[in-house]
Amino acid sequence: MKVARFHAPGDIRIEDAPEPVAGPGELKIRVRNCSTCGTDAKIYKFGHHHIRPPRVMGHEIAGEVVDTGARVQVIAAIPCGTCGECLRGRQTVCPNQESMGYHYDGGFAEYMIVPAKVLAVDGVNAIPSGVGYAEASVAEPLACVLNGQELAGVGAGDDVVVMGAGPIGCLHVRLARARGAARVFLVDVNAQRLAMAAELVRPDAAIDADPVEQVLKLTGGRGADVVITAAASGAAQEQAVRMAARQGRVSFFGGLPKDDPIIALDSNLVHYRELTIIGANGSSPAHNASALRLVAEGAVVVSDLITHRLPLSQVLDGIDLVSRGAAIKVTIEP
Repeated sequence: MKVARFHAPGDIRIEDAPEPVAGPGELKIRVRNCSTCGTDAKIYKFGHHHIRPPRVMGHEIAGEVVDTGARVQVIAAIPCGTCGECLRGRQTVCPNQESMGYHYDGGFAEYMIVPAKVLAVDGVNAIPSGVGYAEASVAEPLACVLNGQELAGVGAGDDVVVMGAGPIGCLHVRLARARGAARVFLVDVNAQRLAMAAELVRPDAAIDADPVEQVLKLTGGRGADVVITAAASGAAQEQAVRMAARQGRVSFFGGLPKDDPIIALDSNLVHYRELTIIGANGSSPAHNASALRLVAEGAVVVSDLITHRLPLSQVLDGIDLVSRGAAIKVTIEP
C-alpha cells in the first residue's frame, strides 16, 4: 500500500509499505478521507517534538472498518482516560495525551491501525447516515472549535469576532451562528483568503485592516462579547483584548510559536472591563461525537468548506495549498 511518511523537516515521502495487521484490541480501517490542516504544514516545515520519524502523518481521519464495512471517524487527540484530569472530565488537558499521526501512524495511508487506546476512550465514532467520509473527517477540527466555543460560552445574542479566515475560522463562524450568536465578524490580514472565506460563510462583516477600530465602530463602541483568535498570532491576541466588550470573553484558540509565546497584555483592560481570557486546547472524544451530530443534523455545514480533494500522491500539493492560504479545506483521498 502507499503511505505519506514524515522523515525530517521538508522531507515527506510517498512510499510503499506493507498492509498493517491489527493486534488485540485494535481496529484496521481502510482510510477514505484524511483532511489536512495548518498543523500538517507546520510539521512539514519544522517537525514536531512528539514525532519520531519515520511516521505516517494525518490526523483528521474517516474510513471503513475492514471486514465489517462500518463507516467510522477517528479522534486525533487520545486522552489516557485514567489520570486525575481525565477522571475529572478534563480530557482535553490530559497530561498523558497522545495523538494520531504523531505517536501513532496516521491517516495519510490506504490502510491504518486504530490503537486499542483510542477504542478504550470511545474514540471511534460511527458516521451517521447521509454524512460522507470527507465531511466526517472535518468533524475532528469542528470538535476542537466546539470545545473552544463551549469554554468561551458563545451563545444567544452574542456579538462574536473570529480572527483568522482559515478553515478553523470558517468553522468558528458557522458554529457561532448555530449557537445563536447575533452577529459574527471575520478578520484576516490576508485579503484574498478573507474574501474566499467570506464568500462561503457570509459573516456580518469581513475586516482586513484596523480590526479594533472596525469592531468598535460596528458595535457602537461597545466591543464584542466574544473574540476568538483562530490564528497563531500574538498581535491578534493583543488586539482581541482591546476589542472585547465589558465582561467579554477572549478565546486564545490558536497557540503561538514556541519560540515567541509572549504578548503585551494591558492588565487594566482585563481588570476594569472584567474580561475573561480562556485557553482552548484540542477536543475530547465526546466533542468529536457531538461534532458529527452537528454535521449530520445540518446545524454546521462543512461540505462546501472542502475546496480541494486530492489523491495521496498529491499530499504535498495539499500541504502547500494550506501553507499559502490558497484553500479553505483540503482533503486527501488515499
